[in-house]
Amino acid sequence: MKHNIQINEHSKTPKYIQIINSILSGIESGVLEKKEKLPSVNRLLIDFDISRDTVVKAYDHLKQIDIIESVPGKGYYVKRTDIQRKAKVFLLFNKLSVHKKMIYDAFVEVLGEEVSIDFFIYNNNYRLFKQWILENLDKDYSHFVIIAHFLDGGKDVVEVINQIPKHKLILLDKKVPGIEGEYSAVYQDFGNDIYQALTEAKDKLSQYRKIKIIFPEDSYHPKEILSGFRRFCAEFAFDYEIVRDISSSPIEPKDAFINLMEDDLITLIKRVKSLGLKTGEEVGIISYNETPLKEILLDGITVISTDFKKLGETAAQLILEKQKAHIINPFYFVPRNSL
Repeated sequence: MKHNIQINEHSKTPKYIQIINSILSGIESGVLEKKEKLPSVNRLLIDFDISRDTVVKAYDHLKQIDIIESVPGKGYYVKRTDIQRKAKVFLLFNKLSVHKKMIYDAFVEVLGEEVSIDFFIYNNNYRLFKQWILENLDKDYSHFVIIAHFLDGGKDVVEVINQIPKHKLILLDKKVPGIEGEYSAVYQDFGNDIYQALTEAKDKLSQYRKIKIIFPEDSYHPKEILSGFRRFCAEFAFDYEIVRDISSSPIEPKDAFINLMEDDLITLIKRVKSLGLKTGEEVGIISYNETPLKEILLDGITVISTDFKKLGETAAQLILEKQKAHIINPFYFVPRNSL
């Protein structure tokens, strides 16, 4: 028996959900008809080298939502075909960090079960970013939701993204200059965000002699962050420094640091402790991007951060409400004991 079920080994979408989506797509396209028999559990676990539990979990879910039924001794059958999902989404993230998981979880929760999602990660590698997009342009996705952050490459990123039909495109987290047409975006205004957040922190920063932002040469973070940082320091007459490598850069009393990368935060904390300096008094720390751990680390790490949950929720709402918009995501300053 031939079947239309497909599993993409490169997708981060759980395999049982891929099975569910394949069957629903088959019903919507007319490939699977009412009362048609589905592949057996044994057939799928052999074809895809997956566990029995994965197939059973997919079939059990489809039974629960009354799409298929099982007949003892015979197998699984399509029970009804009167379904119409709201959307089918191609979701592409640069990585799955704590912050990106917040976006993903909020995005999935708001969309609900009536929207299928194929989730891919390119690990900040532009070659993979380009490959995933070009390989999926001809698929029946209603939306392409993508985050564009790369460590290197990306010279033709505008050309690649412009191949996506604009009514299907949602840029997430970061806008890409040069994209044409009427598309949607939910994004951070990086330069203005850090400027406004540091302005809120100005009184606390005034007790320090110099503000140092840790911004490695190979960082994928937008250069607009540095522009906003420089603007703040110039406007309010703060002495500043851009640190490329915190593992070797001097740390002196009354330095205030802004870190963007989590690894740099750990290195910074270790070095401050080894020097016998007290965080929040002799050395200040502001960390970019909120996580639950920063609420308790060193009795509270001061953060400047976008609202990652809101980022995912807003993108999902644009899909459900079939809207086109460019929306700046909220950004905030959270003072704690490290500053």
